[in-house]
Amino acid sequence: MVSTKASTKKASQSKFQLEVAPRTILGKKVRKLRYEGKVPANIYGPEFKSQAVTIDHIAFNRVYRAAEETGVVYLRLNSKDLPVLIKSVQRHPVTNKVLHVDFRKIDLTQKIETEVPIKLVGESPAVVQKGGVLNTQVDGLLVEALPSDIPHEIEIDISKLQEIGSEIKVADLPKSDKFVVKDEPEKLIVSIIEHKEESLAPETAVAEPEVITEKEAEEAEAEAAEAEAPAEEAPKEEKPQQEAAKAEKPKKE
Repeated sequence: MVSTKASTKKASQSKFQLEVAPRTILGKKVRKLRYEGKVPANIYGPEFKSQAVTIDHIAFNRVYRAAEETGVVYLRLNSKDLPVLIKSVQRHPVTNKVLHVDFRKIDLTQKIETEVPIKLVGESPAVVQKGGVLNTQVDGLLVEALPSDIPHEIEIDISKLQEIGSEIKVADLPKSDKFVVKDEPEKLIVSIIEHKEESLAPETAVAEPEVITEKEAEEAEAEAAEAEAPAEEAPKEEKPQQEAAKAEKPKKE
């Protein structure tokens, strides 16, 4: 049996809290909020009317570093505490600054499904002694649990992988009394593959690295803002006959 461990320690504090304020500014105008050090966000969930809010950029980063996407965060809104999970964080492609956040409203008494990251621990004899290559297939696993029982991460001990071809699947994980892994039992998590020598033939062409310009970065930021704005009706395309008529020049007699 493969040794695994679910880590539930998220931080020294037992409760993550964030002050949020209702937001009426939508679309491209949210750029002004970011200049003021605020982050536009949305709260959504079953039997909960979606709410647009703002949060302090520094406060959010501090809580997100500790809670990540598995810790329950309490949003203080209109004198009420709303338990949520951080579900989506959009960042600027150049500065990595947070542009937008989605919070998922949850019921602490109801089990939910969410993605939990895996963490590989230990050393594989097949890699250290036999020259194998560690091949990780997934970064996280889908887990069902009460919000308070969601593990921070699932540690997987790879020291049991002693031969080339050894692997760990979901079915190999021990059962937990706190959560259930919902992925298919045959889903591959990690394996040891044989090392293959790379070809020594020189490359005929080298791909140019992608360079993100400041203009492209601004366009990405604008797209994040436009994601909140109501979709506008697309302009009607001209009929092919009309386009052909425009392109055709009058004939000389």
